[in-house]
Amino acid sequence: MAAKLIKGTEVAQAIREELKKEIAELKAKHQVTPGLVTILVGEDPASVSYVTAKQRTSKELGFYSIQDNQSPDISDDTLLALIATYNKDPKIHGILVQLPLPKHIDETKVLYAIDPKKDVDAFHPVNVGKLLIGEPDFLPCTPHGIWQLLIRSGTQIEGAEVVVVGRSNIVGKPIAAILMQKLPHANATVTVCHTKTRDMAFHTKRADILIVAAGRPKAVTADMVKEGAVVIDVGVNRIGMTPEGKAILAGDVDFEAVQKKASAITPVPGGVGPMTITMLMLNTVKAAKLAAGMV
Repeated sequence: MAAKLIKGTEVAQAIREELKKEIAELKAKHQVTPGLVTILVGEDPASVSYVTAKQRTSKELGFYSIQDNQSPDISDDTLLALIATYNKDPKIHGILVQLPLPKHIDETKVLYAIDPKKDVDAFHPVNVGKLLIGEPDFLPCTPHGIWQLLIRSGTQIEGAEVVVVGRSNIVGKPIAAILMQKLPHANATVTVCHTKTRDMAFHTKRADILIVAAGRPKAVTADMVKEGAVVIDVGVNRIGMTPEGKAILAGDVDFEAVQKKASAITPVPGGVGPMTITMLMLNTVKAAKLAAGMV
């Protein structure tokens, strides 16, 4: 029997409806309007698309939002000064610098310049450290989205064997840190696999929950998956184009084969992807509440 689909599009929409009500209440009862600035350096098409989606969502939810477009030849110092200005702006609760940045800019220096209490991507080392000790202000957006998909699909996480394929700072490491915490909907035993793992299938076949962020299309095949596992596919890979010029996408999991063994699986597209922007919005709302002394 084919696996149940864990549809990120539907879960993301449900969370956005919850946020709309919360934001309306913040405005009406507390005169607090969440504020988000997205800073885009240059005109990379993918980055433009991502930022446009983030701004559209923030406006739909009722945020105060700014789209700040900067020239691709902006200097480090000018960009750092711009971030410092938004750090001091009381109307701005979340600062997002769209990555990647041009090669001449020190990306680490830029991310570290953001006030940790406005770091709604949760990339600042202060926020990474708080996550590791189990006291986060914000959770990184994609890992948080994965966690919400697991929770809201009714997946049993406590005591589960979780295997994460991929150890990036954006997905692999933080989702492992979240799921190993001594918290409700966590308390899992987590194994992280990567390019130097000797026998990947040995580990993935033990997983009750398999989270794949390998960055390679169809890297996980059906023979690597335990019968009845819950599979979260984080990958989005362009593997071709239709005659009409539309991109053909594939995940990091061989979806057609794996869905016959899994009990539940995320599709690509429409799985993890829609959750990332939604979690960014959730973090911005929390940042506004932190600034107002409400949490």
